[in-house]
Amino acid sequence: MLKAGTSRANITPPIGISHAGWGAQTHQVAEGVDMPLYISALTVTQTDNEDTNNQIVILDIDIGILSPENDSVIRNYISEGTGIPNENIRISYTHTHSGPIEEGGWIVEGAHLIEPWMQSLPIKALEAVQKTYQNMQEVRVDTGRGTSKINVNRRPIGPNGVLFTGRNLNGFVDHEVLVTSIDDLKGNAVATLVNYACHPTIMGPENRMITPDYPGPMRRTVESLVGGICLFLQGAAGNQGPIDGFTGNLSIYRKLGKMLGIEAARVRLLTDPVPREEKLDKIVPSGADLGIYSFPKSGESDDTLSTLTYEALMPIKELPAVEEIKKTFDNAKKFLEETRKRTEVLDEIKKAAFPAKRATIHKRLSEIFGTGGTKPVPIQIIRLGNTALVSIPVEPFAEIGYQVKNSSPADWTLFSGYSNGYYGYMPMKENYPEGGYEVDTTPFSPGAAEIMVKECLRALNTVWV
Repeated sequence: MLKAGTSRANITPPIGISHAGWGAQTHQVAEGVDMPLYISALTVTQTDNEDTNNQIVILDIDIGILSPENDSVIRNYISEGTGIPNENIRISYTHTHSGPIEEGGWIVEGAHLIEPWMQSLPIKALEAVQKTYQNMQEVRVDTGRGTSKINVNRRPIGPNGVLFTGRNLNGFVDHEVLVTSIDDLKGNAVATLVNYACHPTIMGPENRMITPDYPGPMRRTVESLVGGICLFLQGAAGNQGPIDGFTGNLSIYRKLGKMLGIEAARVRLLTDPVPREEKLDKIVPSGADLGIYSFPKSGESDDTLSTLTYEALMPIKELPAVEEIKKTFDNAKKFLEETRKRTEVLDEIKKAAFPAKRATIHKRLSEIFGTGGTKPVPIQIIRLGNTALVSIPVEPFAEIGYQVKNSSPADWTLFSGYSNGYYGYMPMKENYPEGGYEVDTTPFSPGAAEIMVKECLRALNTVWV
């Protein structure tokens, strides 16, 4: 049998921290907390093997991104504190856009609070993992499928023929909700994994509150209806956005999160990890003759547990030198600071903020990738019973996840980006001529997505033997 334990740590940052990071926003710091941010932890092992080399940890963190450096710090801290190998730890982030900005950004006010908050994350993550051992119990695992239409393709073409970020009702969209049930031997919920592809950008530039966006109320809804702890695993959301987004209306993210949570809970309640058969026990006369049925166990759930980390070589497009990009960033940041001091006209601040935001993205990616060539990008496969968890450290377009899920050898495949570091957007080859934000900021050359699909399937077929 498998054994599993869960825990959660509160990582809500202080009010006054540099906030959100929208190029169109006029505020700089968070002015309140609408809903807490958390690290949710799940540890899985096998009952007959307490060796930490055979334990797997999954973290779900309410944060925008985790750079490869910050991911490594958290991963190493957990490994040193528990003995669990680095490659057995999956660090997923929800990609909420209404939390603190990353370090080294273009927002000045509240920036002094970012580093201590980031330094607290490894400590909180280790505490959460260690607490999972206090409630370890034998479990069974299975997965089910549902549908939610709170997402939409977010790459429409405007009246001027230029692609923008909004609602493309004719574009490719993946509405699939995959829900993995982890139950104790009495059928009670221990953990629920929800995999769905949608940018958490319901709360936009006008929002000044800290929120987890829709994953927060989604988790709360599942837990209230099912029990246990719910973890959100962001899907291939690179070109998937919410049906209603970029708003300052807090009720909208709560509503859409609840809608997704209700569908996830419905799937969860219909999923039984125990294989069963239908048996007619007897027919009881009662006016109408009543059939009395039972559903005895007809087998046992899959208790396989394994993991694989595989590095795939990805083509990187030619990028400017790091020094050149850093100079552009410094100039844009300086101009924005001067604009804020010179005027309170919102349109002028927004015009200055946009290039500073874009320069921040280019600086971060240039520091990771250099000027071009190729770059090894990790693919992590976790086999949890009959379910495969695939994770890559990019913002993948939904077509990548769709192709991997539909060609996977596993019974069920939960595909995610936004895990184990951050390497930028990964569009499909045909998207490059279209342009748009994701294409303009990606470090990858055309064809990288198609290579990634093949490499993910290669890794899956290595594990699924």
